[in-house]
Amino acid sequence: MRILTFFVGILLIPVCFAVTRTVVSLVHTITPLYSTTIPVSAWALGGGFLFWIVLYFILPLPIRTYVLAHELTHALWGTMMGARVFRMKVAKDNGSVTMSKSNFLITLAPYFFPLYTVIVITGYYILSIFYDVEAYHLFWLGLVGFTWGFHFTFTISTLLQHQSDINEYGAVFSYALIYLMNVVGICIWIVTVSSATIEQMIRFAGVHMTETASAVWSFSLQAFEELRKIVQ
Repeated sequence: MRILTFFVGILLIPVCFAVTRTVVSLVHTITPLYSTTIPVSAWALGGGFLFWIVLYFILPLPIRTYVLAHELTHALWGTMMGARVFRMKVAKDNGSVTMSKSNFLITLAPYFFPLYTVIVITGYYILSIFYDVEAYHLFWLGLVGFTWGFHFTFTISTLLQHQSDINEYGAVFSYALIYLMNVVGICIWIVTVSSATIEQMIRFAGVHMTETASAVWSFSLQAFEELRKIVQ
């Protein structure tokens, strides 16, 4: 299994590159290179994100709050995939959850699934059923940026430490999948808060995936040819 996940992780690296290029293409659609105009919604999202970054460095870290989200995410994804949750423990700086089964998505979900951001978005749409919340959409976008900043900073700081979740499926596969899923999340945020569309995202992703696959294939053929010459 470790050998398999290693090679899958290698295959995911070009996909990560293509999706990263998709983010750049989406940004260019809403802010052309010759323009300095940034959508107000993007300011709200970015402002919430930067506000959290400032708090992260000047206030005591709410580690237990992150640990709670981390273990709840394990439990949530386990439940969605048919696992039974037997026990969950949340301490000051560590936690654990015991379930009937696990897989790579359940194990790595806390590193790419921003639970508090999802709660904010869900709360917005639930309240919109009963109240007119459109007038406060910039405030909600600020909360989205704030909670995603929380997820971003704690994910980075956690990954800089020794994590059994990462070791379970190998570093190459785990880091590639975590990076890929987070960048896909950024694509979704861009579509959500700007004039970019899901159709553009899919089209850009298809183009960049094709170009990346072609480049990898050409490189592989050249490497194989050079290796064949050396062997001969």
